[in-house]
Amino acid sequence: MEIQRIDHVSINVADLQVAKAFFLEFGLNVIGEWEMDGELLENIVALPDAKVACAALGTRDGEVWIELVHYETPKDERGISEPFANTLGIGHIAFTVDDIEAVVARLKKNGTEVLSEIQNYKGQYKLVYCRGPEGIILELAEKLT
Repeated sequence: MEIQRIDHVSINVADLQVAKAFFLEFGLNVIGEWEMDGELLENIVALPDAKVACAALGTRDGEVWIELVHYETPKDERGISEPFANTLGIGHIAFTVDDIEAVVARLKKNGTEVLSEIQNYKGQYKLVYCRGPEGIILELAEKLT
């Protein structure tokens, strides 16, 4: 048995429309949208009475996509926590971009929190972290060589 590839990354969100709008403005495209409930979903996620609304967003080449999931039921009563770069668990999602300065300027214009100045990593990459909707940390990387 051999792993073929990562299929997608799923992100649970409290406000599906706001998260979807952010990633569309960021430059991803809608691959699909759906709702799901019932016994199959309950068995997959191991939560009784589960009902979700989802949006799949990806890059133009279709190689990478994220799944935004809003649980209509059951609700997570703990709310959103904004992680730091060193918070345990999944840390961030990294995107390769063509013009990091232009992307950062557009994100700042739309109110996105940029966590640092753009950094040069050994003349090979320009890198920066920013915080997307619901505390999601994004790393932007522009390859220089």
